[in-house]
Amino acid sequence: MKAPRRPEAEIVPHKFAPDRSSGTPLYIQLANNLRSLILEGTLEADGTLPSERILSEQVGASRVTIRKAFEQLVQEGLLLRRHGSGTFVTKRLEQAGDALSGFTSVMRSRGASPTSIWLRKVICKPTAEEAAILGIDLATEVARLGRIRLDGGEALAIEHAVVPAAFLPPLSRVRHSLYAALESLGRRPVEGTQRLHASLASPVEAGMLSVEPGSAVLRIERRSRLVDGTPVELTRSVYRGDRYDFVRDLHEPN
Repeated sequence: MKAPRRPEAEIVPHKFAPDRSSGTPLYIQLANNLRSLILEGTLEADGTLPSERILSEQVGASRVTIRKAFEQLVQEGLLLRRHGSGTFVTKRLEQAGDALSGFTSVMRSRGASPTSIWLRKVICKPTAEEAAILGIDLATEVARLGRIRLDGGEALAIEHAVVPAAFLPPLSRVRHSLYAALESLGRRPVEGTQRLHASLASPVEAGMLSVEPGSAVLRIERRSRLVDGTPVELTRSVYRGDRYDFVRDLHEPN
């Protein structure tokens, strides 16, 4: 079955057209103008852009110039090109930096249908580091859960979680949402610490996320706890840097 056709993004020519009196190269002007239209929300996320030929005719620039402008924004992660489908505006996802929410609930709150490809779902013993972080001894069994997280068939993140096995139902009942599985036994975390840093995708990670090796990624480590401070979860994830934004409101200190 064919995927539904993406809506075509409408570009008002005079907002995209370059200033011929400027000394700035045309492709840079076009990239700047298109970037502004994307960031201000004028171009709908996930919308397919008009073809290079159509835009060339509308603004009087060569198709090579249009292509160079597109390539600039592809490198920035604002546009995505797919063979046979065209060029479209990247749909970026935002998550509040202080929200203790799992991938599934965040995606569903945005009307998406998250799915997973399981890489690993086993009961085993923890490493010394994991045991120390989770406050357990080395003989305590843990669930080791590894998966690729997707939206609409597109890989967005790789997630590796370690949880004390006693906090979870049988692994056959751990499906899309880890937090829902924890909640089923009254073990849903209520607080935690999250660390985030920028990095580059390894060749293996790039293959899983369908990006080029060395592409920008966000590495996130989450340690969550119950209300009494008992450690529940250690999750280390790799998110595509071109598709995910972590947002936090800032306030002037009192």
